[in-house]
Amino acid sequence: MKVWTTAAVVVAAVLYATALDNDVYTLTSPHSITSHVFLRKAYSIGAFALVGYLSGRAFQEWGRRPNAAGLALLVGLYSAAIEVGQAFHGSDEGLAWNAFDTGCGAVGGLIAGLVLKVSRRPS
Repeated sequence: MKVWTTAAVVVAAVLYATALDNDVYTLTSPHSITSHVFLRKAYSIGAFALVGYLSGRAFQEWGRRPNAAGLALLVGLYSAAIEVGQAFHGSDEGLAWNAFDTGCGAVGGLIAGLVLKVSRRPS
């Protein structure tokens, strides 16, 4: 069994399902906090970085060398898939927010790629 591949698939699936859950959205966007949108976008980048990191490790398990640009593209596409799923579940954010959220995914993937690159360097 490929541990990193399994982890990447499970985490990506759980986060995808979570992103489509309106109750989770409400819980993570408390309007009592003035900067709730900023906080939600910040931790989405963290979640996307986790997906990117696990995906990069999965690529390594299969003998591939992931790079930051490739992980940015991959996680950006994953983020775009979330936006499509949310649209089918009634989200009315609009194209500008969809593009911004997809960009957050790409940034998370880029961060993951850079972390993997730095962690490969000899000390």
